[in-house]
Amino acid sequence: MSRRLLPIGIQSFRTLRERDSYYVDKTPLIRDLIDGGDHYFLSRPRRFGKSLLLDTLRELFAGSEPLFRGLHIHSRWDWTNPHPVVRLSFAGNYDEPGALDRDLLAQLTIIERNAGLTPGPEGLGAPGRLRDLLDRLHSKAGRQAVVLVDEYDKPILDVLGDPEMAKANRDHLRGFYGVIKDSAEHVRFTFVTGISMFSKVSLFSGLNNLKNISLDPRFATICGYTDGDLDEVFAPELFGLDRDEIRLWYNGYHWRGDERVYNPFNILLLFDTREFSPHWYETGTPTFLYETLMAKGANPLELENRPIGESQLTKFDVEDIDPGALMFQTGYLTIAGEERRGVRTFYRLESPNLEVRASFSEGFLVHLGRSEAEASEQGNALLERLETNDFAGFSEQLHACLAGLPHQWRDSGYLGQYESHYAAMLYLTFRAVGADVRAEEASLQGRADMVLLHGGQVFILEFKMAKDGQGAEAAMAEAMGQMRRRGYADKYRAGKELVHLIGVVFGSHERNLLAVRAEPA
Repeated sequence: MSRRLLPIGIQSFRTLRERDSYYVDKTPLIRDLIDGGDHYFLSRPRRFGKSLLLDTLRELFAGSEPLFRGLHIHSRWDWTNPHPVVRLSFAGNYDEPGALDRDLLAQLTIIERNAGLTPGPEGLGAPGRLRDLLDRLHSKAGRQAVVLVDEYDKPILDVLGDPEMAKANRDHLRGFYGVIKDSAEHVRFTFVTGISMFSKVSLFSGLNNLKNISLDPRFATICGYTDGDLDEVFAPELFGLDRDEIRLWYNGYHWRGDERVYNPFNILLLFDTREFSPHWYETGTPTFLYETLMAKGANPLELENRPIGESQLTKFDVEDIDPGALMFQTGYLTIAGEERRGVRTFYRLESPNLEVRASFSEGFLVHLGRSEAEASEQGNALLERLETNDFAGFSEQLHACLAGLPHQWRDSGYLGQYESHYAAMLYLTFRAVGADVRAEEASLQGRADMVLLHGGQVFILEFKMAKDGQGAEAAMAEAMGQMRRRGYADKYRAGKELVHLIGVVFGSHERNLLAVRAEPA
């Protein structure tokens, strides 16, 4: 198999096919989609191939038969009955009143012109123009129109820092999208994509016939690459790259299907540069995400491995943003498992891969005032002290690290009472350098605060806050006793790793580290 053009940044299906680029055939899933319904919604993180999927649908319904030769759907599609297509996307700035309506009107005008139609009636806002356009397209072609909307939520997400503007854009879009359902006699098929899953009540009340396939296992791989895709389609690009390292860095996204998937952008950049790097993360630092986590008082230790209900996971609105749902929908957490409790389904979330774990943690530290170099130096220094069992040096290094505790946490009323905020800084610091660290690691009798696997050793850490009137020694005895009493080390005894129990005590008055003690398990 010879090497082909890497479709980096190509969102046009026609361009991709005419240039003979690599293409992972998604048309079996597209065929199942079309055979099974008419109106769909799909949420996926940025750079996951949503735009290419929509463009594939556009060319399919438009009857561009030559582009599909050699693909699964080619012999299974009626090419004699093309449909007019209305494709809308949001790439502008929508931070001032009227900007959204003007952009929509401009897009509708282009669609009218390309369809050979005269411009719609003047004075109509975007909803009225869309209603008129769907009617005229159906009348001219004799076949219903197909409506494709890409990044439907961008006009809202871009201005979440301005709640009033975000609500105004949301309300405008609600009326616009409602036209699609009201014009059902003119619409054959609808597909809407975006990052977030705004509730039907808040945004899609007028378009409540959309079937949300975001968590449908049957379509879990409709965007993204599977392991099989890499081995079969991209085999010529794998030479010289460690397959396990590719999985560690980039695999892991999961939407309830049988397989986990890769972000296509990461894989294509890896094959191009031949370097393992946070390609996806570097295209957009999630400043708003960090700000939201801080505003909500969300602790990084508590974002993963906690049960979250399906309704909560898929709920998103301007006035009600759950940190877990926000991180899941933006691609910083993914589904690790699910459990049925009565009539409700609960999901357990985790970070998908090394790229996201390390980059998100480093970015959070930078947001809190650390430099990238400082975060890296502190994390590597802490790991080096532990690997050499220099626990006194570890204590000294940790004290220096926590001395830079961000003022957002230091000044909060509850910081002096709970040790988890100190532990969170250590957790982020470890993860920023790619360490294998787990928070709230379960045992038969409880959960260890933190477990670090490094250098062929296991380090189990328990954090305690010395209460008023309690000395550091008493708090340390409590920490060490709890680890032994609850058997936190038992699950690791069968292995060859050396296991250490490390007690870490903080002072509420001192607001820093008081003592560290390490003992063999």
